Amino acid sequence: MAADRRIVIENCAIATVDAEDTEHANGHLVLAGNRVESLGPGPAPEGLENVERRIDATGHLVTPGLVNTHHHFYQWITRGLATDHNLFDWLVALYPTWARIDEEMVRAAAEGSLAMMARGGVTMAMDHHYVFPRGSGDLSGAIIGAARATGVRFTLARGSMDRSEKDGGLPPDFAVETLDGALAATEETVHRHHDASFDAMTQVAVAPCSPFSVSTELLRQGAELARRLGVRLHTHGSETVEEEKFCHELFGMGPTDYFESTGWLGDDVWMAHCVHMNDSDIEAFARTGTGVAHCPSSNARLAAGIARVPDLLKAGVPVGLGVDGTASNESGELHTELRNALLVNRLGPHREAALNARQALRLGTFGGAQVLGRSRETGSLEPGKLADLVLWRMDTLAHASIADPVTALVFGAAAPVTASFVNGRQIVEDGRLLHVDEDAIARSTRAQAQRLARIAAQG
Repeated sequence: MAADRRIVIENCAIATVDAEDTEHANGHLVLAGNRVESLGPGPAPEGLENVERRIDATGHLVTPGLVNTHHHFYQWITRGLATDHNLFDWLVALYPTWARIDEEMVRAAAEGSLAMMARGGVTMAMDHHYVFPRGSGDLSGAIIGAARATGVRFTLARGSMDRSEKDGGLPPDFAVETLDGALAATEETVHRHHDASFDAMTQVAVAPCSPFSVSTELLRQGAELARRLGVRLHTHGSETVEEEKFCHELFGMGPTDYFESTGWLGDDVWMAHCVHMNDSDIEAFARTGTGVAHCPSSNARLAAGIARVPDLLKAGVPVGLGVDGTASNESGELHTELRNALLVNRLGPHREAALNARQALRLGTFGGAQVLGRSRETGSLEPGKLADLVLWRMDTLAHASIADPVTALVFGAAAPVTASFVNGRQIVEDGRLLHVDEDAIARSTRAQAQRLARIAAQG
């Protein structure tokens, strides 16, 4: 699309999620190329030139696109397994299967994960991929290719593991990389795929998996590598009480202190889960600007606990939402996490004051952009920002009797997505993906899930 071609969206409610939480009960947006050119109350200005398309969005709420800050795409083909396990038992049960994935499986799983998110309003996603069996092919390239085909903005968190069972870790010995091999492969992935530009569609982060699957040296050298290359850092942290015990037994300190000792706190770092954090841990994250990917459904599925999201936000910690892998959140959807984040946190000590609808929407949009280091570019609807946005239909049976559209979006049933734009390009229309074949993806993911199950059963 040429930079001067415009799309005009009118007659809609708008939640901008800007710093003032500006909203318009009946407003308009003008998109020019891949940017938001203008927005405001009432109809669009008269006399706009080069208008390629006008959208009458009567009955809709327009928001920034949703941002997913933590996921494991490959798990799409191992959904529905180990459904009554805690984290450590779940990992032990599934690692032997995951260690047999290959490029064809990973491509199909990534397509399934991305399709489910995109059709539900996600415009920027990430994948934390850390399982690289020997001879499995170009897994990073397969994942990035799937994201490009779907049309979402994407961050690949190139993961790694080098602490296996023989070293006191959880992964089987054949499922990990060497220290030098992991670092070299991660650096190559950054050089091949990372785009640092304002409107980048693909970025790469350095992402050793977790304290119980990664050596101290891989964490330390991984942080040094990321900062030398100028990319972000991601890992799992403080997810379970078992992890807390593991860190104290192995390192003589809790996870946050251990991460700080290895260079893993900073405003270029975000961690998944962060459920079991004390006041000192939260202060350390706030002091260093370390971000959090809150995954309420996965935390509940694995009985990990309730993260202290209200306390993190009050302290000034950047917090976004994450689907987490679909072997611990079988729906694979982020828009349901808006509701789940609000409800789950109200079960905690802050009760009804924990989160409100607009805070939940902010977690899923601007908060996620902050966590991924892209809040200058996206995460809110403001002139000059990238045109990543969603039109939610709010006049159907599911929502029409709720007066406030933001409340309807967060508290109500999952809202239909009439249109979703990424970089000014439409990727969803009336709940269907425009650039990939959902039915073909469904068939492919089923076939690859069955193939993986057969291979795993053979041992």
